[in-house]
Amino acid sequence: AVVSTQKVRVTLLSQNVKALEDVVEKLVRDAKMKISKVKGPVRIPTKHLRITTRKTPCGEGSKTWDRYQMRIHKRVIDMYAESDVVLNIVTNNVTPVVNVELTVAN
Repeated sequence: AVVSTQKVRVTLLSQNVKALEDVVEKLVRDAKMKISKVKGPVRIPTKHLRITTRKTPCGEGSKTWDRYQMRIHKRVIDMYAESDVVLNIVTNNVTPVVNVELTVAN
C-alpha cells in the first residue's frame, strides 16, 4: 500500500497561555516520536478583544467607564503525515481549555 503524506496544519487557540503551551509541548513531543517532519510551534500575535462601556445603566451621574479585554493566544504547527495519524496524536493531548482546528492541504 502507498502511504500518502499530507500537510496537516494544527491551529491551537486559547485564552490561557500556560494551558496552551503545555498542550503544544505535548503535541510536538508526541509528533516527533511518531512523525518524521514537524514544523512549529509558530507563535501568532495575540489578539486583544476590547469592550469599553459606561458603568451606569441609565446615563446619569459621573461619566465612569469599565474596560474589559479578552486575549486570544494562537499557535500553529505543521505536520507532514497521514491525517488519521495526526488526528490520533491531537485527540490524545488536547484539554477542554484549548480550541483545536485541523486543516489538510492538498
